[in-house]
Amino acid sequence: MTALESPAKPAGTSDPSPTSRRGRRRATALAPRDKLVLGLMLGIPSLVHLALVWVPALGSVALSFSSWDGIGGFADIEWVGFGNYVDIFTRYPRFWPALQHNLIWLLFLLVVPTVAGLLLAVLLDRQLRFGRIYQSALYLPMVLSLALVGFIWQLIYQPEQGLLNNVLGTAATDPVNWLGDPDINLYAVLVAAGWRHTGYIMLLYLAGLKAVDPALKEAAALDGATAWQTFFRVTFPVLKPVNVVVLVVTVIEGLRAFDIVYVINKGRNGLELLSVLVTDNIIGESSRIGWGSALAVVLLVISLGFIITYLFQVFREEERA
Repeated sequence: MTALESPAKPAGTSDPSPTSRRGRRRATALAPRDKLVLGLMLGIPSLVHLALVWVPALGSVALSFSSWDGIGGFADIEWVGFGNYVDIFTRYPRFWPALQHNLIWLLFLLVVPTVAGLLLAVLLDRQLRFGRIYQSALYLPMVLSLALVGFIWQLIYQPEQGLLNNVLGTAATDPVNWLGDPDINLYAVLVAAGWRHTGYIMLLYLAGLKAVDPALKEAAALDGATAWQTFFRVTFPVLKPVNVVVLVVTVIEGLRAFDIVYVINKGRNGLELLSVLVTDNIIGESSRIGWGSALAVVLLVISLGFIITYLFQVFREEERA
């Protein structure tokens, strides 16, 4: 056989003709009914998401440049440009305390529940006895709403009959008003919010640890790495996608906090948050739709700033790698 000759083909075989290839493509193409079902499954949720999320969000951005009390039609809207933002930053005394409280809330959730959730996930990943029971018990607070968490911790923090003061022995002599004192009530509520948030972070990290290749840990152990070195140099870098999810979830949880403080004292007397100000201005007694929308836009910009900055750093490191 020369180099120009092609090898002999088995008897009864032949190259597929263009006609047969087109027939196979037609056979694998979606039928009209399947296209309709796929279009409905993708189109309906997309339309619902567009109608319930993006349209109100863009509407809030537009209304933030207006002065409107919510009464009457759109013809009664008075456009004031950036006047609402100027008033919020310069003439609204509740804004800066609320912003400070939101940032403290976010920083607390990023540090305390995140570290505690990671620690619990590492412990549960070691196949402890009754690990499933521990996992369910630690995740159980996440099933509760923040409003219900607020009611539970009100019973714990009650000055005379509360569990905490009775354990500390101060209920009868000098009870601490954990939720009434504006100097400490924010941190008391943060403990309650962190108690709920820790279980969720634990579950996210536990799922990430289950996906880590055991061969990586075995290789590190053969190289003489300690347990701490194995975790910080092998396991934790593999958890980078989980870290991104944890950051996004924590930022959203920290900035949308509303239920728990509103249940306790309607977000006043040391528990002011931006979400409470949005509610007070839109559906409260003042009914200033423009101010409330401007506050909502500020809250959106803060959340996007944290998330986009971190994602930019992560993607840039991946490109360098």
